[in-house]
Amino acid sequence: MAQAIAVAREGFTVAGELPIGAAVASGDDIVASAHTQERTQRRRRLVHAELLALIEADRGLPDLRLATTVEPCPMCFGAALNLGVKEIYFGLASPTDGITQAFTAQALAALPFYRPVEITGGVLIGQCRELFEQYCQSAPEGGMKDWALTIL
Repeated sequence: MAQAIAVAREGFTVAGELPIGAAVASGDDIVASAHTQERTQRRRRLVHAELLALIEADRGLPDLRLATTVEPCPMCFGAALNLGVKEIYFGLASPTDGITQAFTAQALAALPFYRPVEITGGVLIGQCRELFEQYCQSAPEGGMKDWALTIL
């Protein structure tokens, strides 16, 4: 999670991105990390931190774990499932679009590609919240800031 926070901080301070960072580990090694790049890549919508890190980690490695500053959305969760991630750790819950809101245990079990995944929220939540508070203090009014306020 420390690496996810570090890349989130970098994306926020260098590029003004939402402070969402993700890191993928295999065993004891961090094999990929990324921050959200919606501003950097001219407002593209599929450049979520988790998705970018998962794409980078897609090398057939065993025992993958994903850490992210914010609860993954259904798109990123689906990518994690397809890559075979066994554990997901996140800092801040996302009540409007996070996976725990989108999927019940019964709905997950009905997915044809579902593999049991351990999901743990609230990891280093204070550090994640602090980054989002800083973002909200400096972000322009609009959709991204409105969304960020929902997770604080």
